[in-house]
Amino acid sequence: MKRTERLHALNEMLRRSGARGISAERLAREFEVSVRTVKRDLDALEKSGTPLWSRPGPGGGYGLAVGASLPPVSLSPAQAVALMAAVSAAPDAPYSDLAAAGIQKILDVLDPRTRARADALAHRVWVNELPSTSRANRSALEVAMVEQLVVRIRYTSRDGTTTTRDVEPVLFASTNGQWYLVGWCRLRNAMRWFTVSRIERANVTRTVCSGHTIHEVGVPPANARPVHGRGAEITEVTSSVNFTGDQTVANGRATWGRTSG
Repeated sequence: MKRTERLHALNEMLRRSGARGISAERLAREFEVSVRTVKRDLDALEKSGTPLWSRPGPGGGYGLAVGASLPPVSLSPAQAVALMAAVSAAPDAPYSDLAAAGIQKILDVLDPRTRARADALAHRVWVNELPSTSRANRSALEVAMVEQLVVRIRYTSRDGTTTTRDVEPVLFASTNGQWYLVGWCRLRNAMRWFTVSRIERANVTRTVCSGHTIHEVGVPPANARPVHGRGAEITEVTSSVNFTGDQTVANGRATWGRTSG
């Protein structure tokens, strides 16, 4: 289990433990890791804003503060199915596995009648299940983006050339049906777009990214936006760009072309 997935599962186990909490030793046994690793994970959760409490001594443990669990959710059957359809239709999207788990949590707290109607409606919405990219590779890219660590990839470009790159992940982008990892390539010393399906292998390193930001990628057109749906909050750069292909950035000026990697 990757660390991001373990943190999500750890948060859920703490939520289920309620006011009684759960010991670090039991968590370690559950996830088959050391107590030290569990305590590092708990510290990471707390630093990310999760309100934890701890109780020392015999019978002590860890838990979520009151009010930190998922509040009551009210969705219509159509809204529930819309969430399921969105995730099912985009299995290669970043964090799609975690999204599916999140939707399941929402479905679990719906009232029985709404849940039954949502299940019935879901049988009337079909998607074509296309071959997916490597789960291990996608997981490595996702972890590298969350933790802002350099990821080492084996990448085959459009012309068939295969190289190994160390990349500082900056953002994921979807255009024309393809998902891209956009990041600072340490081999080319420039911002590059990597087609996720062309990444043959990906491994997260221990090297922390040097701080490249989305401002270096360029300004997306009006029809491109972050997934939070509120529009891109990107300051002006020296050129406007079209969201149509691979990109390089040089001398602070965003330029877009079809050169891969």
